[in-house]
Amino acid sequence: MRFISADDHVIEHPEVWSRRLSKQKWGDRIPHLEHQADGSDCWMIDGVKHRLLSNGSVGALMADRGAEPRAWSAIPQTAWAPAERLKMLDAAGIDYSVLYPTIAGIAGETFGAIRDPELELDCVRAYNDWLIEEWAACSSRFIPQCIIPLAPVDAAVAEIKRAVARGHKGVIMPPVPRHLRDLPHINDGYYDPIWRTCEELAAPLCFHAGGSPELQMPAYERFSPAIAAAFDAIARPASAVPIVSNLIVSRVLERFPNLNVVFADTSLGWISFALEATDYEFEQFGVSEQIPYELKPSEAFRRQCYVVGWYDQANLRRACEYPGAANILWAARLPMADSSWPDSLSGGEASLQGLSEQTRAQVLWRNAAALYKVG
Repeated sequence: MRFISADDHVIEHPEVWSRRLSKQKWGDRIPHLEHQADGSDCWMIDGVKHRLLSNGSVGALMADRGAEPRAWSAIPQTAWAPAERLKMLDAAGIDYSVLYPTIAGIAGETFGAIRDPELELDCVRAYNDWLIEEWAACSSRFIPQCIIPLAPVDAAVAEIKRAVARGHKGVIMPPVPRHLRDLPHINDGYYDPIWRTCEELAAPLCFHAGGSPELQMPAYERFSPAIAAAFDAIARPASAVPIVSNLIVSRVLERFPNLNVVFADTSLGWISFALEATDYEFEQFGVSEQIPYELKPSEAFRRQCYVVGWYDQANLRRACEYPGAANILWAARLPMADSSWPDSLSGGEASLQGLSEQTRAQVLWRNAAALYKVG
């Protein structure tokens, strides 16, 4: 059985920005590593200090999955070197790997918070170019996805077109941009040019859970890094519910019927609740009588949306029935601490045990192959 992992992450090398941004123009505002007196490293981005890595970002590569590297030298090469990552794909039985960022923010939100649009754009373009020049150039088995600047919207549209022309297969953005800057609500027509461009280029729009952490309850500050990472992973899926509801209520899916939307790192248990609840409340509150909707919320979702699972068992079987196997993608979640590595393919096949060969193929690779136009 083939396997396309629909949610893996790269760890960006420090040279991504130092080699591509003008030192003369931007100076120390360029994203770079700084060595601390205690021996640890941190990122400095536009004068703001950021942790070297968020909890659990490379846990699958560590002897202790709860361990957090404190210095760049402690991060295994497999996290940031594409040739080494290919060996990991081979060992896990993965044919293709869909890539999301880490340092740039799992949805590009780190750069979305930069208030200088010119610096934001330069940082975004550097990441997008690096992913093509280093990862996609290493192997066609890596499926690159671009991040975008959030303002002005015409810069986002131009970058999507440029990035897709270079080989990017998907478009990643934070689900709640207004949490980052003074920007309109995601329902606002301000974003229509982005939806339209993704639709015209047949590039799926990808929302990664955790990309707008304000949608989640924060972890208790006295939690250990391992407990905080586990808490965050448990809480993240629920953040997808308001995003789905917003896309439906604002009629984004209806107005852009060929726009595909991916909800990554959400697992599958939430989706039946979200769709059943939205259908029910739409009917109870007479929403469709106030604003004519062509489809029920669940029907619009089935037509255009995908959710990504990786550990689900009982929830996978339920999701294959509702909304249906055609809406499910599977992932290994490399190299995250909650990755199914090293049993990614065998674990996926075990979760699908007893389901039809067609359903198993849909979930493990066919849906992703059609969405990203590979294989």
